[in-house]
Amino acid sequence: MDKDYLIEKWLKDELSPEERLEFEALEDFDLNEAIIQNAKHFKASHFSQAVDYETFKKKLPAKNTQSRVRFMTPMMRVASVAVVCLGLYFAFFFNSITTVTTLASEKTTVQLPDQSEVVLNALSSLDFTEGSWDRKREVSLEGEAYFKVAKGKVFDVITDDGVVTVVGTQFNVKQRNAYFEVKCFEGIVRVRSGDIEKELTEGDSFRLLNGTPSFSETQYQQPQWTKNVSSFKAVPFIEVIAELERQYNVTIVMDDSNFNPEFTGGFVHDNLEHALQSITQPLELTYSNENNLVRLKKRE
Repeated sequence: MDKDYLIEKWLKDELSPEERLEFEALEDFDLNEAIIQNAKHFKASHFSQAVDYETFKKKLPAKNTQSRVRFMTPMMRVASVAVVCLGLYFAFFFNSITTVTTLASEKTTVQLPDQSEVVLNALSSLDFTEGSWDRKREVSLEGEAYFKVAKGKVFDVITDDGVVTVVGTQFNVKQRNAYFEVKCFEGIVRVRSGDIEKELTEGDSFRLLNGTPSFSETQYQQPQWTKNVSSFKAVPFIEVIAELERQYNVTIVMDDSNFNPEFTGGFVHDNLEHALQSITQPLELTYSNENNLVRLKKRE
């Protein structure tokens, strides 16, 4: 059936059911239908006059219908790209991760979106997502940090060795290789590591060293490293050496690689000589320092 005849009857809304099927089979049916639907949103001017289909047809430019389709397709592609870009923007904005890291011998304080405060020790890293903070207070930690958590929803600290959960309290988390330690200075802290789950109250300390858990108490009101002093209680000497390296950005070599007794004591962060004396004298060791390479050996 003639295409122009079908379009004319379609404009007059006089298509029979059989003619309607033929009209919908036309290659530019979607384009014609879109034009009519969009036209419904406009009002005709009061001074315009209706014209018949033949007059209307003569005024149309003699262009191939396919060119119109090709014109609309890029526009639709641009619109699709714009929608995708907006979606990616909002996804990135609301799910972007903030990462704070410290260098050797560096400490920094981080203010979280709810005004909770985190003091980050040397060579440590903290991750959190600000966009989702209101519904989920959660941070990821590598290294050591002292937390002062504002009251509110549950607050989780995620580490490779365990999860620390609180509501509002002050506590310290240390996660270094096979060393995991949590000290509670105020409130209540719940620690989960593997099959172990422990609730700590003020003054309690939990340690997981090479998979072995232990519990003790601390007499301090806050971590001593926040006052530029590292303190230890029955800690393997290799952990003490590693902490001194982080605080002073030096390399320490022990002549006897099997020497690893437990150490109780501490060292300051503002004087390398004093720090070396503090860790060597109790264990009857001597030291030498050349270009930040420190060698330790047993006293002869």
